[in-house]
Amino acid sequence: MSKPIRPRHAASLILLKAEGPDGMVLMGQRPSASAFIPDAFVFPGGKLDPADRLVKSSFPLPSTTLQTMRGPASGQDGLSQSLAYASIRETYEETGLLVGRQGAFASPEESGTWHELAQQGLTPDSSELQLLARAITPSVSPVRYHARFFVVPARKTVGEPKSSDELLDVDWYPIREALKLPMIDVTETILESAWAHLRCGALERGEAPHATTFVRYRGTQRMVRQEGPNGD
Repeated sequence: MSKPIRPRHAASLILLKAEGPDGMVLMGQRPSASAFIPDAFVFPGGKLDPADRLVKSSFPLPSTTLQTMRGPASGQDGLSQSLAYASIRETYEETGLLVGRQGAFASPEESGTWHELAQQGLTPDSSELQLLARAITPSVSPVRYHARFFVVPARKTVGEPKSSDELLDVDWYPIREALKLPMIDVTETILESAWAHLRCGALERGEAPHATTFVRYRGTQRMVRQEGPNGD
């Protein structure tokens, strides 16, 4: 019997606007040729890159997020902050939006996204990112991720949204309508959690979610539970 593939660390960013009757969420559609969930609507995000572990910014994660991620959501010293930077980088690469601000920033790379941002005088800002959820893809999947989903208000972004080779039809979608788009069950569950966080006003107040949503699988059976600040 083959050994299950070890999940790779990954991170996504859920950008929300408190506009309209339902609020708005930034999403895009995976291309049909994608190896991972083709044609599905998703939040921007991707796997952790080595350079993400080397980023140094003046705007680190808030203590509330670090406290939440000291449990099984992190598991390693420094991983929480690296995942936050990964979510910011992937969002910029896939949508053109940067969760950041003007400021000096020393790139850990001589080329690539972090170098590009440093050249533009932009620095990543993770100071309002809160951990909303995490998910581990099934052990039977040929591509496995342990993904963390951060939530942050849209006012923290710089730039205008645009589609890319990795994410098509990037736009702000009313959340009620977004839930009708083709998406996998994990995305739907986490979007519902994001909607609840937005509706209660906690997002704009900068408050951490009362609990984080954890999605995992036993075989192909999806299991969802709520975790407290220490992963309980």
